[in-house]
Amino acid sequence: SLRINFVCDDEGSTSNTYNSDSDLPDIQLISLTLFILLNECSSSRTLRLMIRLKWLTEDPSSPFPSLDYALTDPNGLLAAGGDLSAERLLNAYSHGIFPWFNPEEPILWWSPDPRFVLFPEKLKISRSLRKTLNKNSFECRMDSQFAAVINACSMTRPDQQGTWISDEMKQAYIQLHQLGYAHSVESWYEGELVGGLYGVAVGQVFCGESMFSLKTDASKIALVHLCDYLQQRGFKLIDSQVYTSHLESLGAEMISRDDYLEILSEGLQQTVSPGKWSTG
Repeated sequence: SLRINFVCDDEGSTSNTYNSDSDLPDIQLISLTLFILLNECSSSRTLRLMIRLKWLTEDPSSPFPSLDYALTDPNGLLAAGGDLSAERLLNAYSHGIFPWFNPEEPILWWSPDPRFVLFPEKLKISRSLRKTLNKNSFECRMDSQFAAVINACSMTRPDQQGTWISDEMKQAYIQLHQLGYAHSVESWYEGELVGGLYGVAVGQVFCGESMFSLKTDASKIALVHLCDYLQQRGFKLIDSQVYTSHLESLGAEMISRDDYLEILSEGLQQTVSPGKWSTG
């Protein structure tokens, strides 16, 4: 999770309250307090720093800055402002950029280096997970309850102090789903939705956003199903964005941003028509 407090300083000396990106110049000096929880809350660090960020205009077709301008600390922070329109989001994902920010705060755009990814063919299935799979006690569905999946992912866990999936984020990704770009993979048990994940498909790359589990192995079952589905359709990788020990145990690994962008570029060269995914 991520907590950020903003103080904007037009001249680098006096602090002002952030209202909207229309109030800010193209390049803005920002004072940030970053509290970043690492390794699934096992450790944390607090950063206080002054940085200059590119502020995006309200035009969703306006380009993002070059990734050469992404910060190294905090890793990958590239720009702020703009909106969460479908056009902007698809433009971002197609260039290796994703949004991550707290409710009530300006939108932040990231492209970390290195990048945490999972190659579908490298998914690690533990002995216990294999036993669960062999029982066939879960039913996997795709795109049948996208809104329910993103709502479940947005619920605060016991070990969290908040969630980054705001109502604004939910509506943005539900719109992407309606357009055929965002997808959910769902684990059902005895007729109940008990786990799943969602993300965005751009070309032959699946950008994973979040997952949830209400029953042991439920989200892992969804991930296994997703990897099978993606392999059958020639997808290159799953972008997991930032490190978690949970996904590392399932085979995710770090690659350089340059390598990620090369794979993304190859994936975008393949025509993949948007639309609803089906289990069959």
